[in-house]
Amino acid sequence: MSRRRELESHRHALDEVRSIMNSMKTLAYMETRKLARFVDAQRAVTESIEAVAADFLSFHPDTLPGADTAPPVYLLMGSERGFCGDFNHALVHRLDSIVDTQSSGKPILIVVGHKLHTLLEDDARVTARIDGASVAEEATVVLGRIVSELSSLQERHGMLSVYGLYHGGDNEIVTQRLLPPFQDHLDRPPQYTHPPVLNLSPAGFLIELTEHYLFAALHAMLYASLTAENHNRISHLEGAIRYLDDGSNELARKCNALRQEEIIEEIEVILLSADSLQEGLQGQPASGAAGPPVKHDG
Repeated sequence: MSRRRELESHRHALDEVRSIMNSMKTLAYMETRKLARFVDAQRAVTESIEAVAADFLSFHPDTLPGADTAPPVYLLMGSERGFCGDFNHALVHRLDSIVDTQSSGKPILIVVGHKLHTLLEDDARVTARIDGASVAEEATVVLGRIVSELSSLQERHGMLSVYGLYHGGDNEIVTQRLLPPFQDHLDRPPQYTHPPVLNLSPAGFLIELTEHYLFAALHAMLYASLTAENHNRISHLEGAIRYLDDGSNELARKCNALRQEEIIEEIEVILLSADSLQEGLQGQPASGAAGPPVKHDG
């Protein structure tokens, strides 16, 4: 009996854990649905800014500074919470492969996300550790800290070459150049015959456009990373839930087997008791039976 109760207690604990994980999976799914709107909106804004930049640089390519000698800065978008598989390890592996192939100096790392912090806890290249966003509403605070850190680095090092590493669509890791921006739009022929009419100087316009682009690109990166994180969490939790269900079913099978054994033992005890009672009854004289005949004198 004690063994069966122990298994039933274990099964009950597994069912409670399974319920918690299923709730976490549901919340992650709801977050992905909400983030889908933000991702589409930020992608549209970024593409619009890049179209303006392409038009502008086709007439003013000399306004875009180079960054060949700038120290490389890598912004790694990790996860704030766990239960998302190898999400953070994949970022570290991609970073290592990039650093091994680059010929520039020692990179500077800005790490976003508590779980990624722990992987790079003793890495001397990390200059800042920023808490990540758990939900979309926390993105603005996180981005404010990232911009503040980039501004601080620019004050110390001057011109920066900033790259973002994050999980994009289909869980692929994307390496995106953030600063100097619009490098892919240089040396392109103009699409229009007349240059854009500006109310600012070309250099001033580029500075303003860069600020808008950085703001939009960072939002797009964080939303895409948070979406991929929640997709990974859903997949990871689904696997864990299936494992718990298999364990619970196996415990239920063992409990049923032990209960069957207990029932058989109870039946055997009942049958033995019945046999003993029957034997006892057969060994006693019948009630009201006549005794031996009594002889009388005379």
